[in-house]
Amino acid sequence: MSLVLRNVRPWGGGMVDMALVDGRIAAIGTNLPGGGQMLDCGGDVLLPGLHDHHLHILALAARRQSVDLTGLVEAATVRDKLACGVAADGWLRAVGYDERAAGLPDAALLDSWLRETPLRLQDRTGALWVLNSAGLAQLGGRELPPGAERDEAGRPTGRFWREDPWLGAALPRALPDLAGLGRDLAALGLTALTDAGAHNGPVEAGLLAGALPQRLTLMGSEALVAGDGYTLGPLKLLIDERDPPDLDELARRIAGARACGRNVAAHCVTEVELALFLAALAQAGGGQAGDRVEHGGMISAEALPAIAVARLTIVTNPAFLHDRGDRYRVAIPQSQWGDLYRARSLMAAGIGLLAGSDAPYASVDPWLGMRGARDRLSAGGAAFAPGERLDAEVALGLYLGGPIAIGAPADLIVCEGSIAEVLADLAADRVRATLIAGDLAFRRG
Repeated sequence: MSLVLRNVRPWGGGMVDMALVDGRIAAIGTNLPGGGQMLDCGGDVLLPGLHDHHLHILALAARRQSVDLTGLVEAATVRDKLACGVAADGWLRAVGYDERAAGLPDAALLDSWLRETPLRLQDRTGALWVLNSAGLAQLGGRELPPGAERDEAGRPTGRFWREDPWLGAALPRALPDLAGLGRDLAALGLTALTDAGAHNGPVEAGLLAGALPQRLTLMGSEALVAGDGYTLGPLKLLIDERDPPDLDELARRIAGARACGRNVAAHCVTEVELALFLAALAQAGGGQAGDRVEHGGMISAEALPAIAVARLTIVTNPAFLHDRGDRYRVAIPQSQWGDLYRARSLMAAGIGLLAGSDAPYASVDPWLGMRGARDRLSAGGAAFAPGERLDAEVALGLYLGGPIAIGAPADLIVCEGSIAEVLADLAADRVRATLIAGDLAFRRG
């Protein structure tokens, strides 16, 4: 239960040894006695482990077992990739569909690509699932949920809007390889994860608790309670301007969370969604420290004082600037680019800022997110409001876990090179080792 890190430089400072005992940092000094395992770090940098503050673990694991259509913008290419897919449990699962390929999909479009095999396809945002006719037939006589779209004649179109829990119960569900996912996340330096699923409850907690090496925080619904293997996170409020919740009901849920001693976190990509959340908070008695805005995709300068007064933390997704930036350039007027995933202005206004990937709906690589916050460049090299850029060390801080101090949890990463080189690159391939509670979760080479 002990490990000594030899010749390591915390934050790139002086060379020291560090003793880790029973999952915590027990001693920092030179020539510390051994007695257990030893890892010679060769003068590399030691940093706190990284925390992805917003992702969807089960969806990310399922994506690894799916046909990935990300970036495909021609219908023929989508069709060909689906034709090469391998069905599991009789179904083909596809994710990352981009409407630029053939518009908003429905069952008829999916039938033209794949008719005989039941197909479930998710769009790039994660809000929409579409079944082909063979897939709809597999539902039998089930009564469809409210998010199942129908045409003017009352026939299902195959589109299911934000109906993940219903579809998860109705369709075959292969058990995801969570252990393998955890190993891959450790290779990125991730030692802690916050799952932001709005529908997380006892079933999801049962699947996730203890299944990955990372420390786990679960947001979720009112049905989610504290349990072993995870920290209970805020009540997640899913606000979608396409079908916005009733203001009184939203305020009632916030008040209910308060009565249970629980914070709230609201999905707010658009300004309309943010305005509704702020109104509901005010009606419920105001915000409190620990309440969160998830995404904050568009925040006007006029909204900053209200966010600061409510003591909200913005959990941003800077990787979207890279992954979706070239789309944003077309869809969003240049005059609003400064409102898009703000960073520096939020900090200047005294608003707390953290970052997460929103994986699988953007890259799970936290280092890409750091570069997004530092550079604010699209994949094509277009810049978005350079005044919102963060210094590299501040961008890194959006993902950092706890301190490097005696008594602190031994959640640490060893990065190759000097601190200047690490900050210049902000690249995952510098991660040499990842320790979670003092155990080696990843070691390169």
